[in-house]
Amino acid sequence: MSNGVLVDISKCIGCRSCQTACRTWNDLPVKTSQNTNQWDVPVELDADTWTRVSCYLAGEGNERRWRFVKRQCMHCNEPACESACFTHSFLKTEEGPVIYKPTELNKDYCVGCRYCMIACPFNVPKFQYEKTFPYVQKCRFCYDRLLENERPACITACPTGALKYGDRQTLLAEARQRINSNSNYVKHIYGEKEYGGTSWMYISDVPFEQLGFKTSVSEKSIPSYTWQALKWTPYIFAGWGAMLTAMRFFTKPKEEGHNEAEMYAPVDPKE
Repeated sequence: MSNGVLVDISKCIGCRSCQTACRTWNDLPVKTSQNTNQWDVPVELDADTWTRVSCYLAGEGNERRWRFVKRQCMHCNEPACESACFTHSFLKTEEGPVIYKPTELNKDYCVGCRYCMIACPFNVPKFQYEKTFPYVQKCRFCYDRLLENERPACITACPTGALKYGDRQTLLAEARQRINSNSNYVKHIYGEKEYGGTSWMYISDVPFEQLGFKTSVSEKSIPSYTWQALKWTPYIFAGWGAMLTAMRFFTKPKEEGHNEAEMYAPVDPKE
């Protein structure tokens, strides 16, 4: 059973309890932030910030309203980070989380190439540039808690029920019921199909494009594009080998036409 989280943006009040719970449970260091005249602190995800709440003033006129969006790894059904990693340091588990083996399973395969960071369509994985022996860091979906049949720390800290954890298919059914029974909701479940589907899914009463979501994206997973290119590799190698063989076949008679003993005989200085 693959689990997921349904985020109801209309219920989030921006209290950031999820941020605090994530930092506390994962023992992430607290950083001193500077006054940027912005509500968003920190401004971006980083190696020590695995989830954050973004603030948006959406709508127009009397319909303008504040909305808050929790960001973290989306835990794709077919993760691009896993596909791009040639040391297999990432793994999509049966429970739903995409985990990083060097820290979750103490298997230090990562060589620091950071291809995972380039491949991720949501720009989530971050590198520990300041560390002597760095890792790639991101939300781990509290994998250790899931193995103990506990909910992720951020879910337990949400006071408004904006975050709901459970079986992904069950959550999808509930999301459809919510958006179809209330005309205020946008008739779309973000994460159901984007990039092949994700474990974290969102419903909202404000268009997703006004909340910083990428909306014009493919419903195919990133690894499926890779497969479209790589599936021709055997044919390319076979064709290249056949072409070299043919070239050898056509050039060989010319080589046999030379008298090699005459060509490579020592030069007589008297001549």
